[in-house]
Amino acid sequence: MTPAELGFRMPAEWEPHVGTWLAWPRCEGISFPGNYEDILPAFSEMVGAISSDEKVFINVWDNKMEDEACEVLSSHNTLNANVHFHHFKSYEPWIRDHGPIFITNKTDRAVVNCGYNAWGEKYPPFDLDNKIPEQIGKLRSLKQFRPDIILEGGSVDVNGNGTLLTTESCLLNPNRNPNLSRGNIENYLNDYLGTSNILWLSEGIEGDDTDGHIDVLARFVDTNTILTVFEENCNDANFHPLQKNLSRLQGMRNEDGDPFNITKVPMPSAVFHKGERMPASYANFYITNKSVIVPTYRDSNDDTAINIIQSKFPSRKVIGIDSTDLIWGLGSFHCLTQQEPLI
Repeated sequence: MTPAELGFRMPAEWEPHVGTWLAWPRCEGISFPGNYEDILPAFSEMVGAISSDEKVFINVWDNKMEDEACEVLSSHNTLNANVHFHHFKSYEPWIRDHGPIFITNKTDRAVVNCGYNAWGEKYPPFDLDNKIPEQIGKLRSLKQFRPDIILEGGSVDVNGNGTLLTTESCLLNPNRNPNLSRGNIENYLNDYLGTSNILWLSEGIEGDDTDGHIDVLARFVDTNTILTVFEENCNDANFHPLQKNLSRLQGMRNEDGDPFNITKVPMPSAVFHKGERMPASYANFYITNKSVIVPTYRDSNDDTAINIIQSKFPSRKVIGIDSTDLIWGLGSFHCLTQQEPLI
C-alpha cells in the first residue's frame, strides 16, 4: 500500500516538531570554497535560534568534526543541551534536499526516502548524501518508503491539508526524472506525500542552481495563504519570471476549490559573488516551533520583509539573520534545515 493509502501525509512546516536536522558544513566541501570561516557565524546563529525552541540534530563525519563543531558553537555561545550530534557522513550541508521527508498519520511516523542526484548530477559525488534518509530512518526505527523518483525537499512545499506547490523548471527537468511525465510525477507526490492538489509555478530566480526550487519563490504560511517574492525593477532578470509566477498563483485554488490569499514580499537587491549572481531571497525562511528564521542581506528591503513575514506569524518571533556570506553557497536557512515532525 502507498503511504497515502495508509493515511500518511507530509505535515506543514509550522506543525509541531520533534526537532530540526542539520548537516555541519565541511571546510573541504564544494559549497563554500575559500569562505568556510565566513559562514560559521551565521550557521552558529541559526543553530542558536532553532535550539532555543526545539532539539537540533547535527550530522557530522566523526568525533573530530563533532569536536570542531562544538568548538565553533561554543565560541558563539550557541552550544546547549538541545544540540545533539550524529555521525552520519554527507558531503554538503544542504539537508533539505538530501535528507529524509518525514510523513505522519494518526498513530505513526515514517520516512520517504527519495533518490538524490545533487540537483541533476551537477555536483558529484553524492553517494554519502543519498544515504542520509536511510540512516536517520533507522536511527528513529521508522518505516521507510522508497519511491522510484529523484526529489529534493526544497522543490516542494505543502500546506498540510492536501495541496503541494512546486515548479515545472525543476520537477519536469530531464536531469531528474527523464522517463516520468508530469502526470507520473503528480502520482508519486500524491501517493507518497499524501497530497491531492498539485500546483505548478513556472521557473526560478537568477543564480538558482537547483533549476527553480520552490523554497526561494513561494511558501505556504498557513493552509490558505501563500507568501511569494516579487521584483519591482522591470529591468531586473527576475522581473518577468516572478510576474509570471504571481499571475499563476492568483489563479490557483486550494484543495477545496477556494482561491488563496497571496502576500507579496519584495526581493533584495541583487547579490553577487565573484561576478556571479546569487539566489538571494527572503522566501528561504525556516519555521521552528516558536520562531521564523529569515535570511537578510544587508539590504534596504530586509526590514520590510521581516515585518511582512512577522504579520503572517503573529504567534512566532521572526528572527532575521545575515545570510550574505551563506548565500555564496547558493542556499540559505531553509536549504540547511529539515524538520522532524511530531505525530
